[in-house]
Amino acid sequence: MAGSDMTPHIASAFDRDLEGIQAQIMKMGGLVETAIREAASSLESRDEELAEKVRLGDRAIDALEEQLSDEAARVIALRGPQASDLRVVLSVLRMSANLERIGDLAKNMAKRTGVLIKLQPIESSPASIRRMAREVELMLKDALDAYVQRDPELAQDVIERDRDVDQMYNTLFREFLTFMLEDPRNITACMHLHFIAKNIERMGDHVTSIAEQVIFVVSGEKPGSPRPKADLTSSDPTYSPGTVSEE
Repeated sequence: MAGSDMTPHIASAFDRDLEGIQAQIMKMGGLVETAIREAASSLESRDEELAEKVRLGDRAIDALEEQLSDEAARVIALRGPQASDLRVVLSVLRMSANLERIGDLAKNMAKRTGVLIKLQPIESSPASIRRMAREVELMLKDALDAYVQRDPELAQDVIERDRDVDQMYNTLFREFLTFMLEDPRNITACMHLHFIAKNIERMGDHVTSIAEQVIFVVSGEKPGSPRPKADLTSSDPTYSPGTVSEE
């Protein structure tokens, strides 16, 4: 585990600390998976009550992120972790930040559901968005599994699958443009649906960051090749999913 000068008692306490914060990150990940699933379901079923549940549930995700940050800082200050142990603690900090942001994006999706319920439905778009959200949810599940199992190959597979999410987003973007051109009355609803689809595409970016942390924990290095991005609608080279918000 940590440095060789640690006594067995201190090392045992440190092991418990690591197990505790990793258990918390898995709990946070489970809440975020549920938020993604329920936000997409509330849109497809036009269920305002479920959308409100997602919005309120984001508080628990935020609370866990703050708790994890405090606990990781305490572990670093008291235990002085070295090498691989330090990587584990740093990975938890980075993963919790990504999970918190995914939770925020799910909350934004749920907010727009309340508006869309009052508008004319746009054919099969909510079902397409649900499929896209489902793919991101499965990516997140696999990224968390890869973290628990210390499986860099599964993590790399998650990174590669982000391209599929980008392509699904590109397809939806073109569909929304077609609907708006065919009937100007669709413009408002399509704009909201586009923001929702973009939120899901950003979720995929954050899940990719989580998968990269698995590789960092195992090898001490970030993936060497650039991410396989396929989002054709973002022309701003300075765009970062963690710093840009629609609201």
